[in-house]
Amino acid sequence: MALPTLSKADLIALSETDVTRPIPKESIFAALATPPFLYIPGTFNTRDLGLLPLSSSSPSGRGRKVGIRPGLIYRSGGFFPNGGFNDAAKTQLATQLGIKKIFDIRSVREHSHAPDPEIAGVKNYWIAAEATEKEATVNLADFLEGKGERGYVKMYMDVLRGYGEVIGALLRSLLDAPEDQRPEPILFHCTAGRDRTGVVAGLLLSLAGVSEEDVEMDWMLSRIGTELAREQLLGFAMKGAGTKSVESPGFENLVSLKRECWGAFVREVKRVYGGWEGYVRGELGLSEGEVRRIGRVLRGES
Repeated sequence: MALPTLSKADLIALSETDVTRPIPKESIFAALATPPFLYIPGTFNTRDLGLLPLSSSSPSGRGRKVGIRPGLIYRSGGFFPNGGFNDAAKTQLATQLGIKKIFDIRSVREHSHAPDPEIAGVKNYWIAAEATEKEATVNLADFLEGKGERGYVKMYMDVLRGYGEVIGALLRSLLDAPEDQRPEPILFHCTAGRDRTGVVAGLLLSLAGVSEEDVEMDWMLSRIGTELAREQLLGFAMKGAGTKSVESPGFENLVSLKRECWGAFVREVKRVYGGWEGYVRGELGLSEGEVRRIGRVLRGES
């Protein structure tokens, strides 16, 4: 019997659950059976960005198609062979979803500890960068004020700068196919599929013309997507923060997802780069024409 699914309003409400409280089993299983979530054994927080429920078909008011075409861009947490990522899961990813490229947005330490699995017909991309090693640790002092906005801004701006090479490779891969051919589906991930993955998802959704409100929703959905690994991820965060207690000042802000934090980050992107397109052109070196074409590819326009 199929599991019940949830409405967009239900998903939003569930995404606001305090991270210190578990989400009830009946609610989490219904949520994970609801698009944009996908179930692949051995990973978590897996989603099709093209199935994100949008609040409007045209936030610009110009009648232009917005949103990412379903079946093109996937996001997830890491892969865990001991957690069920077996041959059947590989087949589901490569054959059922048709994914041809996987982009690993993790540090040298994380990648060396658990490299992405080899999957027939799928090419793995991981680019080492000295700055990525800084990602594994955070300073809780940055998260003390308010809801942790300053810490999130610092952490996420470091993602844009430190992982720029692999982000650029991901974007350029969307230009590989001739304009009259369908591009190859891709998946990108970090460890939790929350922060680094969330930043890249926000970039892609924004380039596809998705409203800031819906981009924010995608980010918030990681509260749901990481629930089944919540305890392990809290431990990972404690290690990265250099603390042994969840009661440490600033820790709750670090592990929580608050709309104010994403909003503060987006404002900083606008202040520093003039917006997401400014980041892609100024920091990653893509041309205006390439940025426009990426937007068309994401939206599935010819």
